[in-house]
Formats: sequence, structure tokens, C-alpha cells
Amino acid sequence: MYVWFHRRDLRTTDMRLFDKLRSLHMPGIHILVLDPALLDECRAREHSGRHFLQQVSRLQQNYQQANQHLVIAYGSPDQVLLLLAANYPLQIVAFHEDLTPYAKQRDQTLIDTAQACGLKTITDIDHMLIDADSFDHFANRDQPYKVFTPFYNKWKQAMHLFAEPPMLTSLNDLETVQVSPSTIQDFSIPLWLYDALQSTSPSFSEEEPQKKLQNFLAEKLPDYERGRDRYGWSHTSQMSGYINTGAISIRQVYEQVAAQDKSSYVDSWVRQLAWRDFYLYQALRNPDYFSYEQKFDWSGFNTDAFNYWAEAKTGIPIIDAAMTQLKETGAMPNRLRMVTAMFLTKQLLCPFFYGEAYFRDKLADYDHVLNRGGWLWSSSLGYDAAPYFRVMNPVRQSETYDPSGSYIRQWLPQIAHLSDKAIHQPQANAIVDLKQARIRAIEQYSLLLKQNKQQNK
Repeated sequence: MYVWFHRRDLRTTDMRLFDKLRSLHMPGIHILVLDPALLDECRAREHSGRHFLQQVSRLQQNYQQANQHLVIAYGSPDQVLLLLAANYPLQIVAFHEDLTPYAKQRDQTLIDTAQACGLKTITDIDHMLIDADSFDHFANRDQPYKVFTPFYNKWKQAMHLFAEPPMLTSLNDLETVQVSPSTIQDFSIPLWLYDALQSTSPSFSEEEPQKKLQNFLAEKLPDYERGRDRYGWSHTSQMSGYINTGAISIRQVYEQVAAQDKSSYVDSWVRQLAWRDFYLYQALRNPDYFSYEQKFDWSGFNTDAFNYWAEAKTGIPIIDAAMTQLKETGAMPNRLRMVTAMFLTKQLLCPFFYGEAYFRDKLADYDHVLNRGGWLWSSSLGYDAAPYFRVMNPVRQSETYDPSGSYIRQWLPQIAHLSDKAIHQPQANAIVDLKQARIRAIEQYSLLLKQNKQQNK
């Protein structure tokens, strides 16, 4: 008997390791362990937690519809494994790996626990389009790519030649075992989590990830290239939350978009999938990816204005509109994620990790690696980041990508009466002078990077 741990793969089709589980010709326990270190009662109330739990509820429904069994537990995965190993004739432990420091530590503990119990472990990475080792071998590189454009050019070649099709095995091809509630009682989900799952249970067919993808490809993709930065419009896929939780596989997404007629707008969206792989690739190849906050001297920075930014009270209309949308809905257009992040880190000189942590809770489509990648880019840190002297002017961004101010009017109705020109301008209560803030940001980031370079000599 095997035990399968669901992770960021909250679906029942196109799972890399399902093929291997099928070849075992044995029944298995399928379990999702909700980890208190990642999901507490506060997180469950935030947009990121609610979206995640909605996909958990969908996963439960998929198992029920397939007449299969899924155990939902709450606790430490290694302790849950010890309990199952003591009560069932387990032989194999299987799960898909993740890339964050906590996930690596958790997975290693689970592997060590399995070994102590005499169990074999089967693991793989399932959420990238490329395999990093095979990709570097194909590119004939002994050093990782640090710039996106050459990475992307080689990535396109690799995908054209070696793109992996969706896996054929689905949950229906496996035999799952029902676990007695009394056996798992010590790890039963608490009442607050039960209520949260019930309240987020999906009930509308339009929320199905596969249908949402098909609608995007048919109705919005042709206008994607022209409209993706026009955040007052609605031409983006809105698929990131499903991809990041594994409610739909990245292979299915790529296969369906690659099947479209070749055009610049198809390439434009595929390029976003490549950016996603580039950040995941960095997480594997850049030893500093998760530790930049420890490697720099942040004494010249402060959090004095952080609450004004988080509460949408900066007096800069586009910043306050974007932060209002985030707070109320858990959504924010990608361009505005860059604008708000750079405003906090550059114009307000707040260390990036404060904003990163705030987005962790508020973004419904939150992903640790991708969120960090965006914040590092805005802070001129990491591979192929924005140069230290690049400081986005939020007023210019607003005027360029939403000239009529429709987005600001939607989220800041109190200033909707202003003219198309005036609505973009800093308000009387603006907490920062953008011109002076730009000068200060360039000086401070130049010093920050120079000090770090000297320390590493």
C-alpha cells in the first residue's frame, strides 16, 4: 500500500506521479495535510487562504464525484505519516516537491520519517514546464541563466522540441483506501477550518479552471497583447490562482495555448508562462533567492510609511486604487503589482520583505516563489532585476495605461468627479513628493548595492 500526499497539486488529472502510482498495482491512501505552519485561522480568513481553501473544497468534490477517498488532516505531515504507518501496511510514500525553504525542510523531514519506518519514497517536481537539470544540459550550460531574454529564447527551443504532454493517468485509474476517522482523529481539522472549507466550497460551473481557461482562449486571448497592461480593461486570463494551487496543471495550460493559431498575442501569453518558469528556475539555481533580506544592510530604509501604503492612504490615486482593490478582492493587475511594489520599495524606501509579506496574505493567487520574484525585481535584487535607477512614476504609469482614469474611478469613487487629467495627479494629502523621492531612491539603492558589492569582495 502507498500513501499519496497532495501538495500544490489540488486536482485529480495530469499528475506526474499518478503514472508511477498506477504502475505499482496497489491500493493507496490519498491525503491532504493542511499544515499549521502555513495555514492558521488568521490566514484562512485572508484572500490567499480563502482561495486556497476553495481549491481544497473543489478537490474534495472531485474525489467524491469519482467515488474515491481523500483524507483531509491538520497537523505536521511527518507525524501524520507516523500514525498511518503504525496502522496500515504502507510500503511507499509519494509526493510532489516544492521549492521554498520551509517546503524543502518539511519534505526532507518526511523523507527521513519514511526511511525510519522502512518505507520507500517517490518524489518529483510537477509545477514547472521545464526540468531545470535537463534544460541546463540542453543549453550546454554549467552556470545558470541570470537574464530572462536568453533564458526565454532557449526555453522556447526546449518547449518546441521537448514539451511534455499532459499525463494520461487520472484518479479514476487508481484505487484509494478509506481511512477510519477514529484512526486520524488526532489530526482532524479544527472547527474553524471546517467552517472555512464549507464557506468557500465552489458551486458555480464558471469557476471551473478548465472552463475558465477555455473561455480565455476563445474570448480574451486575441486582445491579450494589446490589453494586458491596460488594467482598466479585462483581457488577462485570471488563471494564476488555479495554476499556483495546482487546480489545473501547467502542462494542460501550455498544451491548449500552444494549439492556438500562431500569432503575436499567443506568443505574448506564452512569454508569461516562461517568466513563471524563470522565477521557479531562479528558486532552484540562485542560492540567495530566499535570503536577500539577510545579505543587505537595510539601515537606510524604514517602515514609516508602510501603513499608509497598506491602507491605501498615500494620496497617490493609482497606488490607493490598486491597494483598495487588493484589500477588498484579493486581486490586482500585474502591472499595478509592479507599480505598487516599486512605490513602496523605492519612493517610500521600505524594505521589500514587508510588502512581500503583505501580499502573501492579501493576494488570492499568492505563490511564494513568484511573489518573491516580483518583489526582488522591483527592489533591483536578484537575477535580471530592474536596474537600481529605474523608479516607476505612478502618475506616468496611470496616465499611460488608463488615460481616462476608469480604474481609479472604480476603486476611489470619492474622486471620480475629477477630470481625466486631474484624476491621475497626487492629491493634497500625498505623503511623498515623487520627484524628490526618485532622487532619494536612486541614491539609497546605489549605496545599498555598492555596500553589498564591497562586502562580497
